[in-house]
Amino acid sequence: MAWWLWILIGLALLVFEMLTPGGLFALFFGAGAIATSLLAALGAPAIVQWIAFTVLSIGLVLTVRKPIQEWLARRAGPPVQELVGEVATLLEDVGAGEEGRAELRGTPWTARVSSGIPLRAGQRCKVERVEGLTLWLRAE
Repeated sequence: MAWWLWILIGLALLVFEMLTPGGLFALFFGAGAIATSLLAALGAPAIVQWIAFTVLSIGLVLTVRKPIQEWLARRAGPPVQELVGEVATLLEDVGAGEEGRAELRGTPWTARVSSGIPLRAGQRCKVERVEGLTLWLRAE
């Protein structure tokens, strides 16, 4: 197979990886295809190219995929459930059963009252639970 065809296949697989969520498989097959293009440029027979592509790609998946996934998970930051117990400041009055806005860690959030007691703007409240991007608050 021509070297430039391996490059095209590799680039297509890298683009596919960027457009699909999470698996981190196509990335390594794309890298294997690009590496195989060097063998093709040196004139290696097609069977050698396909064997090299297979061994390189599967080898990369088995050896590099897990460490990269762990590194990406560490970079993602803490899950929102770790916000429970933090203190938020209300940006507006929030009545029982109503929705309002609160600030937590410098970011505005949708806020709801977890008890039946209305809360006032400027009041500091504890985060009782998080549902999606909504903080359920109670008076501090």
